[in-house]
Amino acid sequence: MAAVKIIGAGLAGCEAAWQCARRGVAVDLFEMRPVRSTQAHQTADFAELVCSNSLKSESEFTAPWLLKQEMRRGGSLLIEIARQAAVPAGHALAVDRAEFARRVTEAISQEPLIRVHREEVGAIEQQAGITIIATGPLTSDAMSREIARLTGSDHLFFYDSISPIVEADSIDREKVYFAARYDKGTADYINCPMTREEYDRFYDALMAAQGVEGHDWEKLNYFEGCLPIEEIARRGRDTLRFGPMKPVGLADPRTGKLPHAVVQLRRENLRADSYNLVGFQNHLRFGEQARVLRLIPGLEKARFLRYGQIHRNTYINAPTVLAETLQMRSFPNIFFAGQICGVEGYTESIAAGLIAGLGVAQLVSGRQPVAPPRESAFGSLIHYVTHASGRDFQPANITFDLLPQLDDATRRRIRDKAARHRLVCERALAAFDAWYERANQADCEPAAAGRVNSAI
Repeated sequence: MAAVKIIGAGLAGCEAAWQCARRGVAVDLFEMRPVRSTQAHQTADFAELVCSNSLKSESEFTAPWLLKQEMRRGGSLLIEIARQAAVPAGHALAVDRAEFARRVTEAISQEPLIRVHREEVGAIEQQAGITIIATGPLTSDAMSREIARLTGSDHLFFYDSISPIVEADSIDREKVYFAARYDKGTADYINCPMTREEYDRFYDALMAAQGVEGHDWEKLNYFEGCLPIEEIARRGRDTLRFGPMKPVGLADPRTGKLPHAVVQLRRENLRADSYNLVGFQNHLRFGEQARVLRLIPGLEKARFLRYGQIHRNTYINAPTVLAETLQMRSFPNIFFAGQICGVEGYTESIAAGLIAGLGVAQLVSGRQPVAPPRESAFGSLIHYVTHASGRDFQPANITFDLLPQLDDATRRRIRDKAARHRLVCERALAAFDAWYERANQADCEPAAAGRVNSAI
């Protein structure tokens, strides 16, 4: 049989390729960089993280933790590499971006069953073999047009953002303190506290700052979960204090008091020579960013390694196009995975790649792909993507709201919220394990399974 074609070597594409290869399925993996670059990528490495370096919470029995637990049980390559490239980030899993991308590129490039093609793909043959489209949020214009043709409707898009990064030794350590919110995990975040007067001065400067002029194709259809700070600020003077500048749980150890507002900085790499401003994505001119952000206490002399940016995120109207196996309803030999299929977030994209890769392996073996169970984080995420309203569809992260709720009798019996979350997670993991065992029947070859450990 001809090799499976995977378009895009981002998070989802690499995970899908790995899942195929470990089951003995040959893959042709296409990546357009460096032949053709994007607005946001800076390297030619696979799985480059462009917005943040955080893969979210590792706190036990939270929804992000549950999703990562299922991915670990599913043999995720990228989650394992994230562990290897982790940097201190309190209760979150954050990585050294460069090291993470380097390790993913190395593992994928060294896998004998994965053949890498550095070229742009601009056409998809509906009836020719099995294809996974994992072109991500920065899908090229040519591929966007092809996807629109393939799906039979106009594709959607929203704008996503990149937070600024500063050099560590340009931060005034006399004005900041290390702490994690509510003392969860280790105190790995640098916190820049603000008084009311300092916050008001910052807010007024932000509101007066000049934004980047839009392109003709921009409609500024921002994703609600990742708004630029100036967009949040326009909703009211205190909205930032209830968003990215929320001081709750971050008492200053020097005074024991909560600041009026706080800006958190998270370590960017293992060397700890740079930090990103958490949640400070914006659409301001670079010179304006430097002027406004240097009003933050501790950043008066900050040297910026990268300014915040906005880039287009492309995704399909998944509820009208995809089945719960991430196959197209009209062309079951074509799968979508990653943010292009309507999930939002790094871990969610990797999970979608894992599901698509496993589904392809089932299809190659002559079996119909099995959708993940609704009770699991995998299943709940894909259920949302494929069953939400097509009229106003927006991508989603994994949250407890997506998971099936406990029955009324159980909720009355168990009043403690943390205990209920634990029960939901235990139910989810049991359902995932049963599904994964069923999905892998007669799939894995011993030689392919052995390569999983040797490559990472």
